[in-house]
Amino acid sequence: NKVDRAGARPLEVSDEVLDLFIELDADEDQIEFPTVYAAGRDGWAIAGLQDERKNLTPLLEMIVEHIPAPIKSEGPVQMLCTALDHNDYVGRIGIGRVFRGSLITGEFVAVIKRNGSALGAVIKQIFLFEGLGRREVERAECGDICAVVGLADVEIGDTLSDPLQPEPLSLIAMDEPTLTMSFLVNTSPFFGKEGRFCTSRKLRERLYKETERDMALRVEDTSSPDEFKVSGRGILHLSILMENMRREGYEFMVGQPRVIYKEIDGRKAEPVEVLTIDVATEHAGAVIEYLGTRKAEMVKMVNRDGRSFIEFRVPSRGLIGFRSRMLQATSGEIVLNHRFFQYEYFKGSIPQRQTGSIISMARGAAVPFALDALQDRGRFFVEPGDELYPGQVIGESPKEGDIVVNAQKTKKLTNMRAAASDRHLKVAPAVKLGLEECLEHVGPDEYVEVTPASIRMRKALLDENDRKRAERASAKFGAD
Repeated sequence: NKVDRAGARPLEVSDEVLDLFIELDADEDQIEFPTVYAAGRDGWAIAGLQDERKNLTPLLEMIVEHIPAPIKSEGPVQMLCTALDHNDYVGRIGIGRVFRGSLITGEFVAVIKRNGSALGAVIKQIFLFEGLGRREVERAECGDICAVVGLADVEIGDTLSDPLQPEPLSLIAMDEPTLTMSFLVNTSPFFGKEGRFCTSRKLRERLYKETERDMALRVEDTSSPDEFKVSGRGILHLSILMENMRREGYEFMVGQPRVIYKEIDGRKAEPVEVLTIDVATEHAGAVIEYLGTRKAEMVKMVNRDGRSFIEFRVPSRGLIGFRSRMLQATSGEIVLNHRFFQYEYFKGSIPQRQTGSIISMARGAAVPFALDALQDRGRFFVEPGDELYPGQVIGESPKEGDIVVNAQKTKKLTNMRAAASDRHLKVAPAVKLGLEECLEHVGPDEYVEVTPASIRMRKALLDENDRKRAERASAKFGAD
């Protein structure tokens, strides 16, 4: 698709698809695939690059000619569950394709688990997908993709089979979580002002409810009733959950993301991801240099039409904060994608955030006069008029170490006026960070406060004296 673009390279992409098929151990019939070149936006497809570009007929003809009709397999029923849904009234819903036989409402089936055990269940409802919705039916035939109600403990990879002839299908490999975060009840001075669900009971119910439909998510209770350990496949996976929760009216805090380590052959191992980058050639050096400090290994690099396509193997912890940093370094001209590769032995320490936090000293609205005077200290995340509280992170300092400032300081009024003594206020626009950017920015002693109306960053200890005492205790413990 998109072969009408100026930088299109259809023949090279076709060769890359062939390489991908070979990597996936495709057989000879699969490797001899037909190719159609198209531009979906303009509505045309062609079998050869020199053909006339009229309509999508070549694409439709290729589908009819080369894609075989589904083979209907007779025999005892078999269905593989490949996805899950959840409903508060009927519980967990298994979604998958019927590979053999037919599923009928009211019939008794065996649910074969990953460990080989089998559980009995009665099919209460069957839904077929139609457009963007679902249509209830009495029967699902071989080849249908359907949703089945009545399977209480079904999981991805389970097989629905005839109880008299239980035959499992091949299991689906599931990636384990690679990142963990702490979800906590909001304890800021603005608690309860913007959210409807703020208590630990509501937070716990919502997190465990998500595990009913998301098998990649893990939720664990901790020693504190107000804190929960949530593990997922990456920052994007967890941030989607957070965004859904804040839109539903939940208010909570989250801690700094941490990778999940494993022990392999008695040695510490960490998750490694494949990172692919598409960036302007003049910025490639900065990307390679920065990833070098993150223990990344460059696997492949191709320069084409003023762009560089680079592939890395990088530890998952090296990607925390990488996206926002590279967007700044490349003026937003970077396209990146990453996926889990495998666990490898620990690759050594990675430099942490080199900047400090600018922290609010008092409670109240930010004043333009104060922000103007503090602009030399760093960049700010708040605008004049924003309500602040003590301990809230309102900016970033270019130097290490935190700075506590008074953003509510106003100009002293006197009965004397002189035009030359008044300072012209020129407050720089605030840097607005999204949810993912905040998660990448926070330090180990900071939280992200998530509410339906706001996303703020704050210190774990709001009081400055408490932070100093904790710092002295930590230094004393390290010395001992």
